[in-house]
Amino acid sequence: MDTRRKFIKNIGTGAAVTAVSISAPSLASVMVGGQDNPLKSIRVGIIGAENSHSVGFGKMFNIDKKFPGVEVTHLWGETDEFARKTAEAGKIPNIVKDPKEMLGKIDALIVDHRHAKFHLEAATPFVKAGIPTFIDKPFCYRVEEGKAFLEMARKAGTPITSYSSIAQSICTYDIRQQLESLGEINHIVRYGPVDLDSEYGGVFFYGVHILQPLMFMFGEDIVRVKISRNGKKGSASLVFKSGLYATLIFKNLAYGWETFVETKKGLVELKSRVPESEPVKIYTDIVEMFRTRAEPRSHQSMLTEVAILEALEKSAVNEQWTDVIL
Repeated sequence: MDTRRKFIKNIGTGAAVTAVSISAPSLASVMVGGQDNPLKSIRVGIIGAENSHSVGFGKMFNIDKKFPGVEVTHLWGETDEFARKTAEAGKIPNIVKDPKEMLGKIDALIVDHRHAKFHLEAATPFVKAGIPTFIDKPFCYRVEEGKAFLEMARKAGTPITSYSSIAQSICTYDIRQQLESLGEINHIVRYGPVDLDSEYGGVFFYGVHILQPLMFMFGEDIVRVKISRNGKKGSASLVFKSGLYATLIFKNLAYGWETFVETKKGLVELKSRVPESEPVKIYTDIVEMFRTRAEPRSHQSMLTEVAILEALEKSAVNEQWTDVIL
């Protein structure tokens, strides 16, 4: 599993919500690799084996032992073959036929379906049981379902988080800090792979990687969006409440993410000045939540992201300006 990228600073009123997503304990655990504290062991269960990320979690926890004491002990796969291959590659000892078989046998859960529409139903029994849960990107497929789910989690006292690995990184936090010295920004252009016709939810599948870093760097107050497309080729326009304007260019031939901003000094590409941490921050934050039950990202931020993706999905059909509705 790749480390998967970078991000940083807050310009725009909406960024205040996301800015709290990096806490002092989180930073400290990144600096020490999350391994200096002799904390209790954690048994992790994974729901979903179609995605290569599940193999990556198995290798990281069970083979490379990046976080001593944390082990993936149980796995459910969409098919027997997916489950078998993932378990073998990640040295995961137990395969279950029904995810509920993991109840009482795990201390934390990772939900890793490729399509977000399956995430919340899979997680619900475990969240009701109080088991800390990381849901792979994107959090869910519909805002209203997400609201009900998070309300249920709050009542159960269960910590939940979900984020793009491109966004939740030391590199992107560094980029955000750089924005303080750039002065006025008129326009943002961000590039990243997106398949509007993906069988795994169209813009939802990879759109989260191009969107969430944008939200963290420039604010979450995106009020309307518009997609323009020609077959698989496409782009999106986003308008912030502050008046800031962003263009997203959907890449189809190459991997990777790039961000440019227009300033009074010209067009500037935003690049991290620091290497990613080791272990990678995205995984350190997951383990920290499992251990401390402190959520690294606000519920409101997760819901805002889904609302913007829903608006983009609607605009991809009619190519009209679409309001973001929360």
